[in-house]
Amino acid sequence: MTTESETTGSPDKASATSTSLADSDFSSDTRSAVTFRDTVDDYIGRLKGGDMGSLPAILGLAVLMVVFGLASDRFFSLLNMANLVVQAGPICLLAMGLVFVLLLGEIDLSAGVAGGVSATVTALAIVDHGYNWFPAVLAGLVAGAVIGLVIGELVARLGIPSFVVTLAFFLGLQGVILKMIGAGGSVRVADPVIRGLSIDNVPIGAAWVASIALSLLFAGGTYWRYRRQVANGLQHLPLSVVLLKIAVFAIVVIGLTAVLNANRSLNPNFPIAGVPYVLPVVVVLLIFWTFVLDRTRFGRHLYAVGGNSEAARRAGINVKGMKVYAFMICSTMAAVSGIVQSSYTGKVSTASGGGNTLLYAVGAAVIGGTSLFGGKGRALDAVLGGFVIATIANGLGLLNQASYINYLVTGGVLLLAASVDAISRRRRSAAGI
Repeated sequence: MTTESETTGSPDKASATSTSLADSDFSSDTRSAVTFRDTVDDYIGRLKGGDMGSLPAILGLAVLMVVFGLASDRFFSLLNMANLVVQAGPICLLAMGLVFVLLLGEIDLSAGVAGGVSATVTALAIVDHGYNWFPAVLAGLVAGAVIGLVIGELVARLGIPSFVVTLAFFLGLQGVILKMIGAGGSVRVADPVIRGLSIDNVPIGAAWVASIALSLLFAGGTYWRYRRQVANGLQHLPLSVVLLKIAVFAIVVIGLTAVLNANRSLNPNFPIAGVPYVLPVVVVLLIFWTFVLDRTRFGRHLYAVGGNSEAARRAGINVKGMKVYAFMICSTMAAVSGIVQSSYTGKVSTASGGGNTLLYAVGAAVIGGTSLFGGKGRALDAVLGGFVIATIANGLGLLNQASYINYLVTGGVLLLAASVDAISRRRRSAAGI
């Protein structure tokens, strides 16, 4: 017999749709803010209701910048700013992949070592088989996708908890790396293209053209969306807020480009200037995954499943398929992260992807604003959180603090972020958001 909820779909579907819209950029289509003051009041109301978004990460990053800037005169040096970007790259990339799994309320404990396996496959393809960098990198990405496919099938089809499956893969994949490289061994990553991701820079002229073009594209797209909403009679942000968003974006992009394009060499005879290649990689993938999450049916379905999987199933969404895709994306992004990390260290070893790699990435996603309970998160969260994690490690390193201080501070920040997430979720539930 068909129940009323299955016939109308109103309670569960409404819940799934509400969660989906609340945590993606589609939510702006349903907000009404005629003036700048209305927008501010609306934002304050959402903060009071527990919708903190990325505010904690932004404030935390600002505080860390001030503290480390005052504690060390080298922190804001041009050379260290470039180094900070390179350090944050692998963390941001891995955290971006984890966002897709966390959106479903799942976890992938094997993501770090999956990236290590993929980087090892890439390195061995070049060193042992003489492949060019492109097919070697492609082989690494395929290895990551296959790992994600197997994990996703075990979680979605067999119903094994993701914690158990990925813990098993976390242990097993370390054995795979050990088998491929050998005990205590390592494989040198000397390919100029892969190595150049971390040690080479985009030409200054190309960096300026790209930053200005990106700013203009963002401005055009944002204003076009605003005009379309006005023309169709949809609720929209006031023009002043739209222009403010465009201005802030342009200042950040062009300002960062100006800083990185300045000569940061300590030796006047050997100038070093330009944007490290790892930054464009992060930016391109950030734009791509933001588009996927905010502007595609796949993104809508992902938020819906994370918000209420049963309601999503009744609405006709392939819940099991969404889980498989999420794990595949996570492991593929882990492969990208592992390859970028190998370009930074110049090698892959039996320890690649192990240690605190995963913990830092999960911490980055949560600190950035992604919920551990599912249904809430963005690709941008991973980038913001990644810079917070990298800033902690970078700043404490400049202060010559003991390693245990880094662990204590990072663990404390992660615990604080998880507490904010739990409290915000409780307040949103109480407020009916």
